[in-house]
Amino acid sequence: MRIHHLNCGTDCPLGGALFDGKSPGLTGHLVCHCLLIETDAHGLVLVDTGYGLKDVRDPHGGDPRITRTMRNLLNIKLREEDTAVRQIEALGHRPSDVRHILLTHLDFDHAGGLEDFPQATVHVMDAEFSAATGPRRGFVPRNRYRPRQFDEVREWRRYAGSGERWFGFDSVRDLDGLPPEILMVPMPGHTWGHAGIAVRSGDSWFLHAGDAYFYRGEVRSRARRCTPGLRAYQTMMEVDRRRRFANQDRLRRLSLTHAAEVTIVCAHDPVELERCREGRPL
Repeated sequence: MRIHHLNCGTDCPLGGALFDGKSPGLTGHLVCHCLLIETDAHGLVLVDTGYGLKDVRDPHGGDPRITRTMRNLLNIKLREEDTAVRQIEALGHRPSDVRHILLTHLDFDHAGGLEDFPQATVHVMDAEFSAATGPRRGFVPRNRYRPRQFDEVREWRRYAGSGERWFGFDSVRDLDGLPPEILMVPMPGHTWGHAGIAVRSGDSWFLHAGDAYFYRGEVRSRARRCTPGLRAYQTMMEVDRRRRFANQDRLRRLSLTHAAEVTIVCAHDPVELERCREGRPL
């Protein structure tokens, strides 16, 4: 299997290095790191979608696909060329070649492109689907889940949060229509049904940890380091702090004790994305 690393959205929050740890100016640079996986017999598999064509073309409206609050807070830059569907076309594929989409969760910056692939089967944890489609009471649920982004999806596959263990995590194997080398790894805390997506290639694993962490300093070192801006954003968006920190601790240990076997990335760190694209160590 071949993995392509796509940036399907750019956020430039006011605060610069207080968010991304590196920008010299007033605004930061965060990405929406998605994966495009080429499989031998199962077509193309997309992990998360970032922002989609409809987000770019009609972000406002009476029931906005992305709320004004989040657009202003993150200073979102919506560009058609950044959407997953346009990048997949640039690689020489058709949107219909994407047969499966695996979601870490249904937040607006991860699910905005779902409707750009109407023929794909969408895989998600059942707890996440229920949270996103049920009553959205409170500031965070109303802003994070935007049903207009996924109300046209017809082929859902929903999974419970148990299965064969994977490096100390519960995992979900035997995903419908997918090879056993691709699995969902439940990591609740950021959302109720948040999951990582693990992909086995040869003798090693690649783990897209979604929003289980946001900053490169939160893994691959014994002491957790996170910028003030991202620390505050994670706190604002969490649903269960105890479970979020417990899963983050597991990821940190995994990154240290199994560095040769598992490569871990999150969804929004630009340095991780750049190094993955260049084939450099994280």
